Amino acid sequence: MISSLRGTVLHAGADSVIVEVGGVGFSVAVPPDVARTARVGETLALHTSLIVREDSLSLFGFASRDELEVFGAMLSVSGVGPKSALGVLSALTVDQIAAAVAEDDDRPFRKVSGIGPKTAKLIVVQLQGKLAPPAPSAAPAVVPDDVVTRVVTAVAGLGWPERVAGDAVAQAAEAASEADRASVQALLRLTLALLGPAKQGAARG
Repeated sequence: MISSLRGTVLHAGADSVIVEVGGVGFSVAVPPDVARTARVGETLALHTSLIVREDSLSLFGFASRDELEVFGAMLSVSGVGPKSALGVLSALTVDQIAAAVAEDDDRPFRKVSGIGPKTAKLIVVQLQGKLAPPAPSAAPAVVPDDVVTRVVTAVAGLGWPERVAGDAVAQAAEAASEADRASVQALLRLTLALLGPAKQGAARG
Protein backbone atom coordinates (compact mmCIF):
# COMPACT_ATOMS: atom_id res chain seq x y z
CA MET A 1 0.00 0.00 0.00
CA ILE A 2 1.33 3.43 -0.99
CA SER A 3 0.01 5.70 1.77
CA SER A 4 2.05 8.82 1.01
CA LEU A 5 4.39 10.34 -1.56
CA ARG A 6 6.93 13.11 -1.31
CA GLY A 7 8.93 14.05 -4.35
CA THR A 8 9.54 16.42 -7.25
CA VAL A 9 6.66 17.47 -9.48
CA LEU A 10 7.36 16.48 -13.09
CA HIS A 11 3.96 17.48 -14.48
CA ALA A 12 0.80 19.19 -13.21
CA GLY A 13 -2.44 18.82 -15.15
CA ALA A 14 -5.98 19.96 -14.39
CA ASP A 15 -6.76 17.01 -12.11
CA SER A 16 -3.55 15.00 -11.81
CA VAL A 17 0.17 15.34 -11.12
CA ILE A 18 3.25 13.24 -11.78
CA VAL A 19 5.56 13.08 -8.78
CA GLU A 20 9.06 11.62 -9.08
CA VAL A 21 10.19 9.61 -6.06
CA GLY A 22 13.53 7.83 -6.21
CA GLY A 23 13.68 8.06 -9.97
CA VAL A 24 10.15 6.69 -10.46
CA GLY A 25 7.34 8.95 -11.67
CA PHE A 26 3.98 8.32 -10.00
CA SER A 27 0.81 9.58 -11.72
CA VAL A 28 -1.63 10.72 -9.02
CA ALA A 29 -5.22 11.90 -9.43
CA VAL A 30 -5.74 14.93 -7.17
CA PRO A 31 -8.36 17.60 -6.43
CA PRO A 32 -8.11 20.63 -8.73
CA ASP A 33 -6.82 22.92 -5.96
CA VAL A 34 -3.84 20.59 -5.39
CA ALA A 35 -3.12 20.43 -9.13
CA ARG A 36 -3.28 24.22 -9.42
CA THR A 37 -0.80 24.81 -6.61
CA ALA A 38 1.66 22.13 -7.78
CA ARG A 39 4.74 23.58 -9.47
CA VAL A 40 7.01 21.64 -11.83
CA GLY A 41 10.41 21.21 -10.22
CA GLU A 42 9.14 21.83 -6.68
CA THR A 43 8.60 19.28 -3.91
CA LEU A 44 5.07 18.04 -3.29
CA ALA A 45 3.88 15.86 -0.40
CA LEU A 46 0.63 13.93 -0.74
CA HIS A 47 -1.40 11.54 1.38
CA THR A 48 -2.38 8.79 -1.03
CA SER A 49 -4.73 5.89 -1.56
CA LEU A 50 -3.85 3.07 -3.96
CA ILE A 51 -6.94 1.64 -5.67
CA VAL A 52 -6.37 -1.83 -7.07
CA ARG A 53 -8.56 -3.14 -9.89
CA GLU A 54 -8.19 -6.25 -12.01
CA ASP A 55 -6.88 -4.20 -14.92
CA SER A 56 -5.34 -1.16 -13.24
CA LEU A 57 -3.58 0.42 -10.28
CA SER A 58 -4.63 4.01 -9.56
CA LEU A 59 -3.25 6.50 -7.05
CA PHE A 60 -5.37 9.26 -5.54
CA GLY A 61 -3.65 11.99 -3.54
CA PHE A 62 -4.69 14.70 -1.08
CA ALA A 63 -3.04 17.57 0.72
CA SER A 64 -4.28 16.50 4.17
CA ARG A 65 -4.79 13.29 6.11
CA ASP A 66 -8.38 14.34 6.87
CA GLU A 67 -9.19 14.46 3.14
CA LEU A 68 -7.68 11.02 2.65
CA GLU A 69 -9.79 9.59 5.49
CA VAL A 70 -12.98 11.12 4.10
CA PHE A 71 -12.06 9.71 0.67
CA GLY A 72 -11.77 6.26 2.23
CA ALA A 73 -15.11 6.67 3.99
CA MET A 74 -16.76 7.79 0.74
CA LEU A 75 -15.61 4.57 -0.95
CA SER A 76 -17.63 2.58 1.58
CA VAL A 77 -20.84 4.13 0.23
CA SER A 78 -22.79 2.01 -2.25
CA GLY A 79 -22.41 3.34 -5.77
CA VAL A 80 -19.52 5.70 -4.99
CA GLY A 81 -16.27 4.92 -6.78
CA PRO A 82 -12.89 6.63 -6.54
CA LYS A 83 -13.64 9.22 -9.22
CA SER A 84 -16.97 10.18 -7.61
CA ALA A 85 -15.35 10.38 -4.17
CA LEU A 86 -12.61 12.61 -5.61
CA GLY A 87 -15.30 14.73 -7.23
CA VAL A 88 -16.98 15.29 -3.86
CA LEU A 89 -13.68 16.31 -2.25
CA SER A 90 -12.99 18.62 -5.19
CA ALA A 91 -16.29 20.45 -4.63
CA LEU A 92 -16.63 20.37 -0.83
CA THR A 93 -14.28 20.76 2.11
CA VAL A 94 -13.95 18.09 4.79
CA ASP A 95 -15.94 20.23 7.23
CA GLN A 96 -18.68 20.88 4.66
CA ILE A 97 -19.02 17.14 4.05
CA ALA A 98 -19.10 16.38 7.78
CA ALA A 99 -21.65 19.13 8.42
CA ALA A 100 -23.94 17.92 5.61
CA VAL A 101 -23.83 14.35 6.96
CA ALA A 102 -24.40 15.51 10.56
CA GLU A 103 -27.39 17.61 9.46
CA ASP A 104 -28.81 14.82 7.25
CA ASP A 105 -28.64 17.24 4.31
CA ASP A 106 -27.96 15.67 0.92
CA ARG A 107 -28.27 18.91 -1.06
CA PRO A 108 -24.53 19.71 -1.16
CA PHE A 109 -23.82 16.27 -2.63
CA ARG A 110 -26.53 16.59 -5.29
CA LYS A 111 -24.67 19.63 -6.62
CA VAL A 112 -21.54 17.56 -7.32
CA SER A 113 -21.14 16.45 -10.93
CA GLY A 114 -21.79 12.72 -11.28
CA ILE A 115 -23.67 12.39 -7.98
CA GLY A 116 -27.38 11.76 -8.45
CA PRO A 117 -30.16 12.21 -5.86
CA LYS A 118 -30.16 8.53 -4.84
CA THR A 119 -26.40 8.42 -4.34
CA ALA A 120 -26.45 11.75 -2.50
CA LYS A 121 -28.96 10.32 -0.03
CA LEU A 122 -26.90 7.15 0.39
CA ILE A 123 -23.83 9.24 1.20
CA VAL A 124 -25.67 10.99 4.02
CA VAL A 125 -27.19 7.77 5.38
CA GLN A 126 -24.15 5.50 5.11
CA LEU A 127 -21.60 8.01 6.43
CA GLN A 128 -23.51 8.60 9.66
CA GLY A 129 -21.11 8.04 12.55
CA LYS A 130 -18.10 7.49 10.25
CA LEU A 131 -16.83 11.07 10.04
CA ALA A 132 -15.25 13.34 12.63
CA PRO A 133 -17.66 16.12 13.58
CA PRO A 134 -17.11 19.42 11.75
CA ALA A 135 -14.87 21.92 13.50
CA PRO A 136 -16.87 24.44 15.54
CA SER A 137 -17.18 27.65 13.61
CA ALA A 138 -16.10 30.87 15.23
CA ALA A 139 -18.19 33.99 14.84
CA PRO A 140 -17.59 35.05 11.23
CA ALA A 141 -15.78 38.27 10.52
CA VAL A 142 -18.21 40.91 9.30
CA VAL A 143 -17.30 41.85 5.75
CA PRO A 144 -19.60 43.78 3.40
CA ASP A 145 -21.06 41.43 0.78
CA ASP A 146 -19.94 43.60 -2.12
CA VAL A 147 -16.34 43.58 -0.81
CA VAL A 148 -16.32 39.79 -0.52
CA THR A 149 -17.78 39.35 -4.00
CA ARG A 150 -15.29 41.71 -5.61
CA VAL A 151 -12.28 40.17 -3.86
CA VAL A 152 -13.33 36.57 -4.64
CA THR A 153 -13.91 37.56 -8.28
CA ALA A 154 -10.48 39.21 -8.46
CA VAL A 155 -8.69 36.21 -6.93
CA ALA A 156 -10.56 33.74 -9.16
CA GLY A 157 -9.58 35.88 -12.13
CA LEU A 158 -5.93 35.25 -11.24
CA GLY A 159 -6.42 31.51 -11.66
CA TRP A 160 -7.58 30.10 -8.32
CA PRO A 161 -10.81 28.06 -8.11
CA GLU A 162 -13.71 30.00 -6.57
CA ARG A 163 -13.85 27.59 -3.60
CA VAL A 164 -10.17 28.20 -2.85
CA ALA A 165 -10.63 31.96 -3.36
CA GLY A 166 -13.65 32.06 -1.06
CA ASP A 167 -11.89 30.11 1.69
CA ALA A 168 -8.81 32.35 1.44
CA VAL A 169 -10.87 35.55 1.59
CA ALA A 170 -12.71 34.27 4.67
CA GLN A 171 -9.42 33.34 6.36
CA ALA A 172 -7.86 36.69 5.50
CA ALA A 173 -10.92 38.53 6.80
CA GLU A 174 -10.67 36.78 10.17
CA ALA A 175 -7.15 38.15 10.69
CA ALA A 176 -7.83 41.56 9.15
CA SER A 177 -8.63 44.76 10.97
CA GLU A 178 -12.11 46.24 10.69
CA ALA A 179 -10.80 48.90 8.31
CA ASP A 180 -9.12 46.31 6.06
CA ARG A 181 -12.28 44.19 5.96
CA ALA A 182 -14.14 47.17 4.51
CA SER A 183 -11.54 47.80 1.78
CA VAL A 184 -11.44 45.74 -1.42
CA GLN A 185 -7.80 46.66 -2.07
CA ALA A 186 -6.66 45.86 1.48
CA LEU A 187 -8.55 42.56 1.72
CA LEU A 188 -7.33 41.53 -1.74
CA ARG A 189 -3.72 42.23 -0.72
CA LEU A 190 -4.12 40.17 2.45
CA THR A 191 -5.77 37.30 0.57
CA LEU A 192 -3.03 37.14 -2.06
CA ALA A 193 -0.37 37.22 0.66
CA LEU A 194 -2.12 34.27 2.29
CA LEU A 195 -2.29 32.29 -0.96
CA GLY A 196 1.41 32.79 -1.61
CA PRO A 197 3.73 34.70 -3.92
CA ALA A 198 4.44 31.80 -6.27
CA LYS A 199 0.93 31.74 -7.65
CA GLN A 200 0.73 35.52 -7.86
CA GLY A 201 3.84 35.61 -9.99
CA ALA A 202 2.53 32.88 -12.25
CA ALA A 203 -0.82 34.64 -12.59
CA ARG A 204 0.78 37.95 -13.47
CA GLY A 205 3.01 36.26 -16.03
